Amino acid sequence: MKDTGAEEGGGGDGRDNIGQTEKSQSWIPKIIKKRVCSTFVEDSVSNGALCQCGAARDDHASVALGDYFSTAIVNQWKSVQHSSERPTDAFGEVQFAGASKRHSHFLRLSWSTEPSMVYTILTAHWRLPLPNLVVSVVGGEGRTQVKTWVREVLRQGLVKASQSTGAWILTTGLREGVGRCVGQAVRDHATAASSFSLNKVVALGIAPWGLVEKREQLVNPQGSFPAKYYVQNISQDSCSLDNNYQAFLLVDDGSVGRRGGETDFRARLEEYISQQRTGRWGSGSIDIPVVCMLISGETDMLKRMDLSLKSCIPWLVLAGSGGLADFLSDILENWSSAPAVPSSGEGNSEAPKTPSVDLKDRVTERFKKHFPSEAQTDKLVERALSIYQNKDLITIYQGEHESPNDFDTVLLKTLVGASKQQSSVDASPYSDELKLAVTWNRVDIAKSELFNGDIQWKYEDLEDSMTDALINDKPQFVRLFTENGLNIMEYLTYGRLETLYRSVPDGTLLYQLLQQCLAERLAIVERHSPSEKQNSSSKMVKDTHQGGPVKEVTLFEVSGVLELLMGDVCQPLYYKALGLEFTSSKRTSLRRANKVLRGDSFYRQLRCPYPWASLFLWAVLQNRSEMALFFWEMAGEAVLSALSGCNILRDLSKLEEETETKLSMKELAQKFENLAHDIFSSCYRSDENRSFTLLIRKSPIWGDTTCLQMGMSADARLFFSNDGVQSLLSQIWWGDMKRNTEVWKLLLAFFCPILCYTNLISFRKLYWYMVIFVFFIKTILLGTMTWRQRFRLYIQDVWNKCDLTAISLFIIGLICRMFHWSYEFGRDVLCLDYMVFTLRLIHIFAIHKQLGPKIIIVGKMMKDIFFFLFFLGVWLMAYGVANQALIYSYDPNPNRIFRRVFYRPYLHIFGQIPVEEMDVGKDWDVNCTHNVTLIESGEEPCRTHESNWLVVILLVVYLLVTNILLINLLIAMFSYTFSKVQEHSDTYWKFQRYNLIVEYHSRPSLAPPFIILSHINLFIKRVIRKVPSVKIHHFVLDLEAKAANRLSTWETIQKEDFLTARNKIQKSSDSERLKRMSAKVDGVLKHLSESRDFEHRLRSLENQMEYCSSALSWVVDTLSQGSTFKPPRPPPLRDAFASSSSST
Repeated sequence: MKDTGAEEGGGGDGRDNIGQTEKSQSWIPKIIKKRVCSTFVEDSVSNGALCQCGAARDDHASVALGDYFSTAIVNQWKSVQHSSERPTDAFGEVQFAGASKRHSHFLRLSWSTEPSMVYTILTAHWRLPLPNLVVSVVGGEGRTQVKTWVREVLRQGLVKASQSTGAWILTTGLREGVGRCVGQAVRDHATAASSFSLNKVVALGIAPWGLVEKREQLVNPQGSFPAKYYVQNISQDSCSLDNNYQAFLLVDDGSVGRRGGETDFRARLEEYISQQRTGRWGSGSIDIPVVCMLISGETDMLKRMDLSLKSCIPWLVLAGSGGLADFLSDILENWSSAPAVPSSGEGNSEAPKTPSVDLKDRVTERFKKHFPSEAQTDKLVERALSIYQNKDLITIYQGEHESPNDFDTVLLKTLVGASKQQSSVDASPYSDELKLAVTWNRVDIAKSELFNGDIQWKYEDLEDSMTDALINDKPQFVRLFTENGLNIMEYLTYGRLETLYRSVPDGTLLYQLLQQCLAERLAIVERHSPSEKQNSSSKMVKDTHQGGPVKEVTLFEVSGVLELLMGDVCQPLYYKALGLEFTSSKRTSLRRANKVLRGDSFYRQLRCPYPWASLFLWAVLQNRSEMALFFWEMAGEAVLSALSGCNILRDLSKLEEETETKLSMKELAQKFENLAHDIFSSCYRSDENRSFTLLIRKSPIWGDTTCLQMGMSADARLFFSNDGVQSLLSQIWWGDMKRNTEVWKLLLAFFCPILCYTNLISFRKLYWYMVIFVFFIKTILLGTMTWRQRFRLYIQDVWNKCDLTAISLFIIGLICRMFHWSYEFGRDVLCLDYMVFTLRLIHIFAIHKQLGPKIIIVGKMMKDIFFFLFFLGVWLMAYGVANQALIYSYDPNPNRIFRRVFYRPYLHIFGQIPVEEMDVGKDWDVNCTHNVTLIESGEEPCRTHESNWLVVILLVVYLLVTNILLINLLIAMFSYTFSKVQEHSDTYWKFQRYNLIVEYHSRPSLAPPFIILSHINLFIKRVIRKVPSVKIHHFVLDLEAKAANRLSTWETIQKEDFLTARNKIQKSSDSERLKRMSAKVDGVLKHLSESRDFEHRLRSLENQMEYCSSALSWVVDTLSQGSTFKPPRPPPLRDAFASSSSST
């Protein structure tokens, strides 16, 4: 039985690929149970062949058949009393044969299973997306004929609304009635929807296990991964599973072939979901809204609806669909204002109200009209009256006369009406509607219904919704809130900023980085002394229980992540907020941070001075493109902010492992670099001097860094290729010297520096160039970085590494030359050092526009050579060892072995092949011997003749692979690198030019060996005479508040002008025109559909008028012919009335 089940359920095909899935769900039978009939209660209709549970006598176990005394006194079978629980034997994935390649999850479970456990399986193990709404479709089961307009409501209304809101749709999941219509609508939506759609429709089937056809194909005690499910006649209605559903919960009550066994479990699951929070990890501001939708339905639905209403779950009744839906819409619409009187015998004002006797009689009359075949109507009428008492939770939807396109708005109003019955008096009447719109991400509903100017929103009403929109990545709502009264300065405190960082989803790169920084800080606490460690441990437990700062992410961890990504380009952010001072010792910083965070942490109540920049960082670190772009638009210092985002994203992409996320980070980084380039171009065209100040001013928002420093750290080559940046670099390069100075004067001054102090070369004394020079001196030499940071920054440059290598080799060679025993070795080192010093001169040609890109090409080709040498080395060693072993049977000389295994095969590539030695057919004029003693003493061994044919074949193959395959591969790699760099040679050269200018301005003006004079002069002035630098006093990078505000305002104006021009260009593009045309066409079609509805209503009205006219004519004729009533005047003629009306 076990093997058969495994073969049928999952099969052996592809089990190796799903071993992890099978292992992860192996615990399900230990927790999830099924129901088995434990007492055979004879069904009198079947003459003892069947039990009242629906199963045959032979299908029952011997225990169930043996208890004759129990069965004799039992009149009705009940699942609670006459069934027992056993481990489930049907779970895993189901594959519908011939229908779809997609697998659906399924689980057989008892009706008494806890809903919390099932919800965890759905979301955590089956990974269904968390719902923003749950629509439970009730009714329309069996072979009920679904009306055409009901199908349209399900297809264009329900499924479309579910897609836009991110909802779950709950039905029976069977191929019959409404369940089949929902499955077809989901299928049509999946076919038409884009693969990049954010919200996918999740259809969940909850059906009775005993009603499912071919359920034996799902049985496998070890689980089915997948189970092959095949059902014939899928075009007809049946009780088989529908392949358009993502998951199935097959509720087992022990019965077979009965409906309604899943009703109680489904109601409890809906109630449990309605108590969970929306958003990621329950971060939403509201509970998950649950609404039940009644289509048709039988009288047994009254009990299920009554219990659900008492749990405050709203219902949407589809009037006109037939059955129970028509009955409820009839009594609710016609008698919605019927009076209710207090129940007898109770004077308490809080006592429940009961309907009047007149209302009960009218409900009974209507019930008999809609359900004439029902015999016992008293209990059903009582249920209907109980439902009537909760009529505020019920919405009647006239789907036959209304457009299905507005179904999502109907759902919203249904839930809002239900939430208003539970909300407090002090709450805003529109806050629930706003929270639902945010949860569903329906900004169009919010704009048309809530932010149309009729409602005066307060800050308190938007605060929670703003947090919900930020955490769940809904930038359109963030923009809407900021445009309608939300003050971001009041909203964003440091405590709320920490809350946003704590809401980062698990498994993301940012979450891992934050946890690493948190672990480092907590590790410092554990290294304290025993008493201090014990105190800190108790404090940690206390803070953990109270949600304190010790074991949670704080701004200190955020600063650590930013320092890791941005490096030393700026001072640590948020240190000032924490009250910390920057120090080079990381351990000291961690201890100070722990001391601050153990306190009351008053900084959390402070407002963030730069809220938009902080939110911009938060969005960039999570790679939220649209949110980051909006925050960039709102933040100040547009150029520097864009470069900072580019820098962070490029460093994040290096740490990211997922390919898609890595590519999206690189794309967003490039987008920010383009924005920085375009904004600065606009600034440069507007005002050249201000744009230069913009490049070198220090920003307090970004840790006293500058645009040039941030661009260099971000490797923003496109930004440095900007004409404005290059103009600044050109002025720095020429300095005070005129650009039209002849070349011979420059060469003469180069070899005789004293001529610089004569009138040979003309200089311009401009304050601006002095400021620029001071900027570079202060940035490179007098900055706030520690020596460790300076060395780290220095060692990152390849040419600086070359300098260190050359100086080290010179010192080693000089020392070796001082001793006799190492004199010759020192000479060798100095020869090698001369090569390094000479190659170092290549760097000076980087300033040349033609040679500069070529140097970059050579550097990138060195990486290509590394990969080529890897393949060549493997092939060379393989051939060299085999060739040596085949030619010489014994040769212990390591010098000859090394030369013949590595050196000689390498020379083969260039055509140096010793044919006389390798081919035994050629004469070899070398004295050799076969004597092992002589060979070990150093004599040349003789060649081996037996395997020489194989040596020739290996030589041919080796030359074929190396000279044709690998060499051409290297040429192709070089060609690709050359074309790639040559395409952007101008950009590469400009970026390289910046590095060279920075390097030369960080050094004294005189060349070696005269540079010693500059060092002596600087030492005497600064150290001995204590003469301060005059240029530092003229340093204008630290702008005054007024000047800084003026510059920021000017930059903001340029940014707004640029964005306005770009939006204007986008609106005039063909794609935008097509979108606007499509929107207009949709509006016209909507108006046409409404006009058709009006036309339909007019026709029905005309028909009613004709009926009334004929009836009145009949009344007039009857009265005129009788003698009972004598009218005072004759009846009016229709022709006369028509003529008079036409004349008017």
